[in-house]
Amino acid sequence: MSESLHAGQMLARAETETGLSDYGDPTLPHRFGLVVDHLNSLGLDEDGRRRAEDVCHGLLTSRLQFFEDRNRYPVAREVIQAPMFVTGEPRSGTTLMHALMSVDPDARALRFWEVMYPSPPPGLAGPDDPRRARADADWHEINTLMPKWLHSHPYNDMLGDGLPEDERTWAFDFRVLTPTAWWRVPMQTVVGGLPTDAVAQYRIHKAMLQQFQYRRPRRHWVLKGFHGFRLAEMFAAYPDARLLWLHRDPVQVAASRTMMMADILEGIVGPVDLKAAAAMHLELTRAGITNTMTNPLVDDPRILHVRYTDFVADPVDTVRRYYEFCGRVVTEPAASAMRDYLARNKGDRYGKFRYSTTLLTDIGEDLGALHDEFRAFRERFGVEIENRG
Repeated sequence: MSESLHAGQMLARAETETGLSDYGDPTLPHRFGLVVDHLNSLGLDEDGRRRAEDVCHGLLTSRLQFFEDRNRYPVAREVIQAPMFVTGEPRSGTTLMHALMSVDPDARALRFWEVMYPSPPPGLAGPDDPRRARADADWHEINTLMPKWLHSHPYNDMLGDGLPEDERTWAFDFRVLTPTAWWRVPMQTVVGGLPTDAVAQYRIHKAMLQQFQYRRPRRHWVLKGFHGFRLAEMFAAYPDARLLWLHRDPVQVAASRTMMMADILEGIVGPVDLKAAAAMHLELTRAGITNTMTNPLVDDPRILHVRYTDFVADPVDTVRRYYEFCGRVVTEPAASAMRDYLARNKGDRYGKFRYSTTLLTDIGEDLGALHDEFRAFRERFGVEIENRG
């Protein structure tokens, strides 16, 4: 391999190998070129470049095949009716909430094996679809590379059957470069700096839901992602959607997300500068809280706001409240499955996830001042200060 990656050559290779050329978006080649420019700026060694090229090739061919499916099958006719979303700042209980809803026999959730290998439509394949085993192998590799991630996110033991965030449906759109798509490449996560287009992103998200619903029994969708900055576009794509928004003490959010991402990135790129990470995640938390306090759609009647502490106190009752909000009922089989999930999946089953707000004091922040800074948010949503480390 040469010392630089070449976007044009990789696009041509994907098109030649698949015999396809429709990426579903004429702006994709330009955006892919920006990603390749970023990869070339990292100073990757030969092995790193090979891994980056492999990831790019996989995403490009997957995208070509995915959009060809929409030409080959009537996937686009699928109606996505009244999906149920969960959102909130990182480390606010959204993943557990989503996991509980996903065990409802009448619900359907995205699965990693589907979003990692979306073509052909899973409804056309049998229960022994080899993509499941392939995704399981991927997740064994991820968990080996990043063993500490299981402390903060034990749900990763679900492997290919795990529950991706909605943002993972955009991996082959090259707008963000997140660990569950790019773990093989020794680089930092890229969550900003690339062109974003929320309308286009939800268009792909809906196309994914249609792909995975096609030729399968109809169930209601339960989904989870960081939708707070994209409320207008989300509701435009899904006017009949409902959204549960969990709210937690922002000081704990900033500290916990810092340690979680440090654990993830340590497995990919090595030791992490915790002070720099804490400063970055505090600013990301501030941006999220600012959006929550200023976005007029936060008060949309389709949104149910719930305190993290209330959810932790009674998770199944919180699910029941949300279902009632959506005009649905938690059946006894669903409630039983949720209680069983909680009994069988203790949050510390791979060890205690440890973090401390000293991550913030170490960068010169005063916790009292931070609590004052977030006082208006806490008062608006009834969020109390969490008295822990």
